[in-house]
Amino acid sequence: MDTMTLWHLTGWEFAALAFAAFLVGFSKTAVSGANTVSLAIFAAVLPARASTGILLPVLIAGDILAVLTYRRHAHWPTLWRLFPAVGAGVVVGTLFLVWADDAIVRTSIGVILLLMAGVTVWRRRQADAEARSEDARSDADGRADASAARAGRVKARSYGVLGGFTTMVANAGGPVMSMYLLSAGFRKLGFLGTSAFFFLIVNVSKLPFSAGLGLIDGRSLLLDAALLVFVVPGAFIGTWAVSRINQRLFERLVIAATVVGGLQLLVA
Repeated sequence: MDTMTLWHLTGWEFAALAFAAFLVGFSKTAVSGANTVSLAIFAAVLPARASTGILLPVLIAGDILAVLTYRRHAHWPTLWRLFPAVGAGVVVGTLFLVWADDAIVRTSIGVILLLMAGVTVWRRRQADAEARSEDARSDADGRADASAARAGRVKARSYGVLGGFTTMVANAGGPVMSMYLLSAGFRKLGFLGTSAFFFLIVNVSKLPFSAGLGLIDGRSLLLDAALLVFVVPGAFIGTWAVSRINQRLFERLVIAATVVGGLQLLVA
């Protein structure tokens, strides 16, 4: 596998990966999608293609902690609606990784990060506009309800396929699913609980694909073992901060960091 072992990292490189692992724990229990910053750090320090396999066990550790914290708040009908489309996206992403080399994966991760940042900003503005106009809306008739239901199914499938593809190629499904859950009207705890189970199930299902592609092996797991100790404090701080954090400000900082990370990958 084209990766580095723990012993090949400089002190600064390991410190950057440790900070990224800390952010994984924090994002899983506080602000889902913030681990796009971790993705950019991993892809900058490690070979881009191999970084996706090395990051995966770290993400799963964060998912387990998030499930233990928010397990009572998951909305399973939403999860069952998403899983078939996500599975299709994971398969497409796996085929892409079979074909793509490290340079293509690095560029793809950068483009995905920039697109997700742009769509997140657009979606938030659209949601604000919808909230302002909600009082002026009247009740829809039966045909409008049926149309809305069809649109909801199409949206779930579209977000599911994109989420499966981005999570397989770049572990970047967080922003996609965050946008879907926000657009579906989930409040904080329901959002975190549903997201926690979603990513635990999806990330565990990706393990055989990543191992089959040679992205996970004994050397990568040794590095993961050294990084897992930084996920736990991040998760605890996230749990403490979730009811105190200024969500809008933090989302702006995450978007800015995502843009910087994406640009860094594109120009590297």
